[in-house]
Amino acid sequence: MNEKIYQKLHQEHQSAFNAIQKRFNLFSIIRLIVFLLSAVLFYYYYNSANTFHLLAAVVIFIAFLALIVYHKKISFKRDFTNALVEINSDELLFLNNKAWNFDEGKEFIDVQHNYSYDLDFFGQRSLYQYLNRCYTAIGKKTLADYLLQLFIPSKIKKHQEAIKELAFDLSWRQDFTALSKITGDSSENLKRLTHWAKSPSDKIPKALYLFSFVSVAAFIIAAILYFTAIIEVPLNIIVWLFIINLVVLGRVFKQIKKELFSSEKIQDILKAYSKIIANIEVKKFTSSYLNELQKDLSSGTSKASDSIASLSSIYAQLENIQNPVGAFIFNGTFLYHLHVYQSLCKWKEQNASNLIQWLEIMGHFEALLSLANFSYNNPTYAFPELNEEQYISFNDLGHPLIKSTSRINNDIVFDKEKFLIVTGSNMSGKSTFLRSLGINMVLAGTGSVVCASKAKIHPLPVLVSMRLSDNLHENESYFFAEVKRLKKIMTQAEERVSFLLLDEILRGTNSDDKRTGTIEVIKKIIKKDALGAIATHDLKVCDISKDHEVLTNKCFEVETIDNELVFDYKLREGVCKNKNATFLMKKMEII
Repeated sequence: MNEKIYQKLHQEHQSAFNAIQKRFNLFSIIRLIVFLLSAVLFYYYYNSANTFHLLAAVVIFIAFLALIVYHKKISFKRDFTNALVEINSDELLFLNNKAWNFDEGKEFIDVQHNYSYDLDFFGQRSLYQYLNRCYTAIGKKTLADYLLQLFIPSKIKKHQEAIKELAFDLSWRQDFTALSKITGDSSENLKRLTHWAKSPSDKIPKALYLFSFVSVAAFIIAAILYFTAIIEVPLNIIVWLFIINLVVLGRVFKQIKKELFSSEKIQDILKAYSKIIANIEVKKFTSSYLNELQKDLSSGTSKASDSIASLSSIYAQLENIQNPVGAFIFNGTFLYHLHVYQSLCKWKEQNASNLIQWLEIMGHFEALLSLANFSYNNPTYAFPELNEEQYISFNDLGHPLIKSTSRINNDIVFDKEKFLIVTGSNMSGKSTFLRSLGINMVLAGTGSVVCASKAKIHPLPVLVSMRLSDNLHENESYFFAEVKRLKKIMTQAEERVSFLLLDEILRGTNSDDKRTGTIEVIKKIIKKDALGAIATHDLKVCDISKDHEVLTNKCFEVETIDNELVFDYKLREGVCKNKNATFLMKKMEII
């Protein structure tokens, strides 16, 4: 159903883009013709001194300037519509598993994090790339932050409410995403802007600023008197006043260059931010959290979008100083860039403390839109019911990154039996099941839907040990790295009730030591009142469940049919009975 909607929208936006592109090309030609016509008339006036030629040239040149403004509007509309085409094209490719044209969040990979590295949250074909529909740097960072933390239950419920509202407002979601997509934003832009907002500007000395008014006024009066001949003013006085103005500018020139260096080309990004935020400001929301975010965009009498647009305009004016001819004339006469710089300092003094908050709000919206898109693309997924009884259950639990046509779902409950010992042969599905549990627990903690038809969740911190390696740089073996990880998990589980996932721990030691260590780890876990699961190949470890009612054994089985291994990936009660390692090595003629 969603695929048909994306296909329809793609066709509609493509048709609109083609029409806009034709108009864009037409006005490009008209603009060129008008400019040439104006130039020709100015040339005729230069040769003939005919006033009519001058008047016509000026009128046509004004029309040329108006065409530039209109052409910019068409250019923006063209880029915006093309972004909508690409958004729907990307969703179609994504749904058909042909391409994931979304940022994969490599910069957020952290091998020390409690679960994100073990569960492959970032990188190519990761959960982040699957969810991500953010194009601003702050949106990408906010979405990553959502996945790397656990919100309190009240915040989770607010997120759920917001995501439900946004999920089915497809038109507004895509307009927002299109505006984000054409920003051309980057993490460097965000870093520079954040640094700028937090650092004080070098203000113009008050005496120098007051003198600038005097020197400009003196130049203007002298020029008027010179050209009107009301009072005879020597030309050299005007020249000296012009030079004095340039000297005054020279006192703040380094400060202006410093601002431009630390915020290169930032005015275009700010202008795009302004449009995105304006889109939020005019929207009517029903969920409390979205209304809270929207309300925080107001700053006194001005809107956040207007304030950011004003900052963009100030930077655009300030950048003109890099035009040597224009800077020479305008600053010698009016000290133009000194007053623009003063406007920048004033803006910063009034709004810098709000700017970061405004950007964070924009990031929250973009992250929530990604989760709303995830919900929209998966209408069978459920929003978990929250509880405070340490009760966790999933009906039809699955891994969201596995295609629904090949995914095998399972039911699982954590109640009186809080911890699972999962056994099964190689490739039977143990690790995938643990990953499914971990990913869906984290998704539930963000307020997102989960890959299940129904879920009841007590939000808990997720702690995982599944994916470790030797650290040659620190001369650290795999075994020692794993022991350190287990120590970290145990310490955190001591602080509060947690959800633990352990996959075949203590691989770097002998069988007897491994079994003893695994059993002792499980005993310590259940003493900490933790929930979760451990996967193991050692069937004797399962015997511990006889002595602890909070433990239960689950398994995945494999069958040999027509000399082929057949996996059904269904979770069963008890301890696994079948093995496949020897069979597989014989089949591949290893032994």
